[in-house]
Amino acid sequence: MRLALAEAERAEQGGDVPVGAVVLSRDGTTVLATGHNEREATGDPTAHAEVLAIRRAAALLGEWRLTGCTLVVTLEPCTMCAGAIVQSRVDRVVYGARDEKAGAAGSLWDVVRDRRLNHRPEVVAGVLAAECAHLLTEFFRDR
Repeated sequence: MRLALAEAERAEQGGDVPVGAVVLSRDGTTVLATGHNEREATGDPTAHAEVLAIRRAAALLGEWRLTGCTLVVTLEPCTMCAGAIVQSRVDRVVYGARDEKAGAAGSLWDVVRDRRLNHRPEVVAGVLAAECAHLLTEFFRDR
């Protein structure tokens, strides 16, 4: 989560909402890819930290299935990112701050664990939640 927080700080330096993500290898010891929000920098509404990290991990592995991998992200994924998580077959999602307004991993919705879908990753919530939330609170307070 500390690496994801560092990515979130990179997003903030670029003028974007400070969210960072990391994809870990199947054995959990290797960082396959990182990402941070780049919507402002790229003008791409899909440039969320999770989507970018998933894309980069898939490119590195040479396949779209990230079976066995773990996604670590500072903020609970939104519905778009939750869909990408399910579609990429990530096995575990670890997130920091809850997103009561747009979260799709247990707060507002629970897309990633919807029993109607063919893949349901494990969800670990609240890791370094206070630190993750503080970064977001400060960002929005300054605006």
